[in-house]
This record gives sequence, C-alpha cells and structure tokens, in this order.
Amino acid sequence: MKNLYYFTLVLYFKDLFFWCIHQLQISNLSHLTPEGKAGVMWPIGINSPFKPKTRFEVINWDYFTEEHIYSCTDGSPKCEMRGADRADVSAILEVAVERLNERYQPQLRFRKRRLLNGYRRFDPTRGMEYILDLALEAFTQKGHSQVIAKRVNLLRPLSAVEIIPMPYVTEATRVQVILPVTAQDQDYVGNFLDMYVTNTLDTHDNVLLTFLFIYDPFDAQRVSQTDVFAGVKSMIGEVEKRYGDVKIPWISVKTEVPSQVKLMDIISKKHPVDTLFFLSSVWTEVNADFLNRCRMNAISNWQVFFPVHFQEFNPAVIYRDQQPSASSTFASESLRDGHFDRHVFDEACFYNADYMSARTKMAADILENEELMESMDVYDIFVRYSGLHVFRAVEPALIQKYVRRACNPRFSEDIYHRCVLSNLESLGSRSHLAMALFEQDQANST
Repeated sequence: MKNLYYFTLVLYFKDLFFWCIHQLQISNLSHLTPEGKAGVMWPIGINSPFKPKTRFEVINWDYFTEEHIYSCTDGSPKCEMRGADRADVSAILEVAVERLNERYQPQLRFRKRRLLNGYRRFDPTRGMEYILDLALEAFTQKGHSQVIAKRVNLLRPLSAVEIIPMPYVTEATRVQVILPVTAQDQDYVGNFLDMYVTNTLDTHDNVLLTFLFIYDPFDAQRVSQTDVFAGVKSMIGEVEKRYGDVKIPWISVKTEVPSQVKLMDIISKKHPVDTLFFLSSVWTEVNADFLNRCRMNAISNWQVFFPVHFQEFNPAVIYRDQQPSASSTFASESLRDGHFDRHVFDEACFYNADYMSARTKMAADILENEELMESMDVYDIFVRYSGLHVFRAVEPALIQKYVRRACNPRFSEDIYHRCVLSNLESLGSRSHLAMALFEQDQANST
C-alpha cells in the first residue's frame, strides 16, 4: 500500500511538471500570434471565454453564499444550498484558500472566515468559472493578524473529455406521428393539418400521420347520431383527396381518463416494433428541422428523446390594447415572444420496441396498483423502467401557439400540478405581467 501511495504521488507531480512546461511554452510563443502576449488568456492553455454575438447568448452569473443559491431550478429567487451544489462550493472555497497560501507563504498565511459573495457560471468552452469575495484572516511571520477581504478567480476546466460511442442513426428513417385529439382540442386541428401538409406532404418527407380520437363515454354513445369529430374527419378526407397517394388513418378510443400510457398501449399494438414514434399534440407546429432531430436523437435500444418545446406567451397579455397587425414585420417577430416550457412532457420521440420493453417491466407493478397507469405518463415509464438514456433538451424548432390547457384533476397530483404551472408561466414574462398589473391599477385608480 505504501509503494502504491508513492507511485500515485510520483504520477501526480509528473503530470504537474508537464503541465507547467506546457504553460511556459505557450507563454513563450504567444508573441508570434496576431494578438501577441496580450492575447494569452488566463489560465494559460485553456480555451478563451465564450464570446456572445447577441445579448441572448450572454451566459449569466449565478450568485451564491455558503448557505443559499440565488438561481434555482424551479424558478424560485432563493433556495438552500444542498447536495452537489454544497459540495462544489465547499471544495472550491478550500482550493481558493489553499492556492492563496501557496502563493504568499511564508510571508503570509490565510485562514477563511467566511464567504462574502460568490458568483459562478458554466462556460461550455472552458468549464465552471468562479468569482469569490472572501473574508480572510491573514497572519504574518511575526504572529500579527488582520481580517482582510480579497477577490479570487477560479476555473474548474473541462478535462478528461471522453468520446462516447453511439449507435449509427440516419435521417432517412420514417417517422410515425401520433396525434391524440379530444373534443375540446379539435378546434386546433385545422392549423396542425395546415402546418403538417406544408412542411411534410409538400416536401415529400418520410412521415406518416395517425389520428387518435378520444371519446368520452357520453359522446361515444351518440356517435351514430352525432359524431363530435365529424368536422376533423372531413378535413382529413380533404387532405387525402388533394394528395391521392396519402392516407391518414384514425383510431377511436373511449375513455374517461385519457392517460398517455393507455393511449400508447393501443397505438403500440397496431404498429411494428421498429416504428419510430413522434407523440405530438394539436398545438405543435411540425417541421422538417425538428423531425430530423427526432430521427437523430431517438436511438433504438439506446436513447429516447423528450424535447422541451418553445411556448408562445399569451398575446392578450403581451400586446394588451396595442396588438400589432399580422402583416407587419414587427408582428411576425413579436409572435415568437415566449419561453421553453419545461413543465410539459407531451411530445416524445421513441421506438416502439423500447416502449414495449419498458411497458413489460411495468406490468408487475400494475398488478399491485391498478391506478398506476393514470398516475404516470410516457416520460415516467422510460425513466423508471427502461434503463435507456432519457434525453431531455430544449428544441427551438418545436413551437406552440399560446393556448390555455385543460388540466384534468383525475390525473396524478404531479401531472396536474405541472399542467397548472405551464398555464401560469405561459401567460407572459415577468415584465409583461408587471406592466399589465400596473395598467390595471392605473385604470382602477381613475
């Protein structure tokens, strides 16, 4: 064990020696570069910081103390420092004091009193950057001490980068779009079909569409007299008539609670195991860019893709009484005011074989709890039962117009809560909401 310790120590100092030589060589050759010695960035040998081209690309700094962080994943302005964040801050504070002592000893020795201010940001070209304002107690060689404040900059660089082998995928794969429609959603089907025809049928993309009509028990009993989806079926017929070689099938389902899992069970049995599904919604604007990313990010027996769509804000809140005309350039740009809705998991790309495999592993739990299917969505199934990579990322090409979603209280508390939060956060940005409240207060006071 002792020999192993010495061997590890030798390797450490060997790497440190070569790193110092590497930095020295870069510094000596920097005068030959177009920027000269002024172009050498700290730390030497690490990529220079990311330079944003627009204000939307600026990487924000997150403020933190030893107890709290002021940039929370749930959107709260302040939350307790815990878990990996607390361990990260503790480690970086320890390293900061250690480096200061290495630099100023033996003249000075420092001991941390407390963290005054902390800032950090993740730069994808460099790593995690830190700015720390420290209250330090400085000791001299004669034993005198004084509390001082000192600012330090640190960088945890991206190192030991590993290329992970991925299975081969191609953009030629056929995508099977599944569109569930309820009686309340059918008003939005027309716009969905228009976008689908323009972006897939007119371009001869390798895409198929299947409608899933969801009848509640009352509408299902009257379907022979009055079909609530008669208008939608008529629109489908017109598309098929316009494109003679195109068939858009539909499946009818009767249920009181349209659980995603129940619906996918029906769809899964009617398609081959190698089918690539795109589970869509009536508010989605299907386009070629997203379909290609669907093909590339969903990998059979390896990865499923749950995109975070871009949700437009409520135009009534954004524009109020100053809504611009649709013909103006300003209008077309402003209609893209919105946010990435991380509360919605309705859209998904995955292979049928992967879903069937995860669903099989879930069967034992359903025997113990029959209500489990209504408390989970497809995302939950893949996370809990698949063992695959669940890829969740923002998708700028997947855009939805503003709509107030109908939140079903019969779903699980988590699914219902996410739906409510999605509706609230899609009203507008904080500045839009503040302006609307200000104008309302002004109107009430007059």
